[in-house]
Amino acid sequence: MKNIVSCLKACLLATVLITSSFAHASYPDKPIRIIVTFVAGGGADVLARYMAKEMAEVLGQPVVVENRTGAGGLIGVEAGLAAAPDGYTLTLISSSYTVNPSLYKLKFDPLKDMTPVVRVSAGPMLAVTSNKSGIKTVPELIAAAKKAPGAINFASSGQGSVIHLANELFNQRADIKMTHIPYKGGGNALVDLIANQVDLYFAATASALPHVRTGKINAVAVTTPDRIQALPNVPTIAESGFPGYEATLWYGLIGPKGMPNDIVQKLNLVVNDILKKPAAREKIQADGAEPAGGSSAEFLEIIGRETQIWGKVVRDIGIQPQ
Repeated sequence: MKNIVSCLKACLLATVLITSSFAHASYPDKPIRIIVTFVAGGGADVLARYMAKEMAEVLGQPVVVENRTGAGGLIGVEAGLAAAPDGYTLTLISSSYTVNPSLYKLKFDPLKDMTPVVRVSAGPMLAVTSNKSGIKTVPELIAAAKKAPGAINFASSGQGSVIHLANELFNQRADIKMTHIPYKGGGNALVDLIANQVDLYFAATASALPHVRTGKINAVAVTTPDRIQALPNVPTIAESGFPGYEATLWYGLIGPKGMPNDIVQKLNLVVNDILKKPAAREKIQADGAEPAGGSSAEFLEIIGRETQIWGKVVRDIGIQPQ
């Protein structure tokens, strides 16, 4: 009798597993929505619309981009995480997602209340200086900051932004003091850098590249461990005397908590396959980034690790949660 019961249990378990694996075989059978937490026309929006087009061709259903901005991206994230966990609502997040838990009193757990799907792209910030500053290398920047502590002004896209914290992390490693000038967005910060109103800005590479190429600003270093194809002669901060320094701007797709694993794996495979295409690589590299990809588990590990890193920086510089 025990053998019969054991056999029945094993058969039932096998049936459940088989049924589960085919439960969402028809997915997707209706349009998919990608919520973008940034304004239309920006780098994140352009990337999302490109991926939506490519995903739609593979999945056979429309993939629609919806811009939901505000509160440092939290409005869009909250809307995405509140959706049904059926794979039909995804949210494109950036590396700022890992900063927000230290800055805001969130209505959700950034690790437990979401399902990681895949990281789409990753690239450096570009440390750029004004022509008036005369600073063109990391050693020159450090020498100027040590000679007159606080005299060098650095811009950011906002208090507590990942760009702000990347610069503060550099200040800590270099043991220097500079004066922070926060702006309401990266575009305004870049305009004032070009106009010589500030000395330094850790810019999104895509926005800074055109102005570096025309000589309006100087590229000093990139913030990732490896140099970038778009500027092969510009060194990394790590190789400029600060091994281990890394600050990455990335974008990735997440869904609400409880998404079925087979749907997650299908979406992950589709995006990874798209990122392997030469056309996708060329498009992303043109903006100074690289296709990312990888597993959903790897994406979760990155989010958890960076949340801890930026949390420490926030505490060290004394920014209070809002």
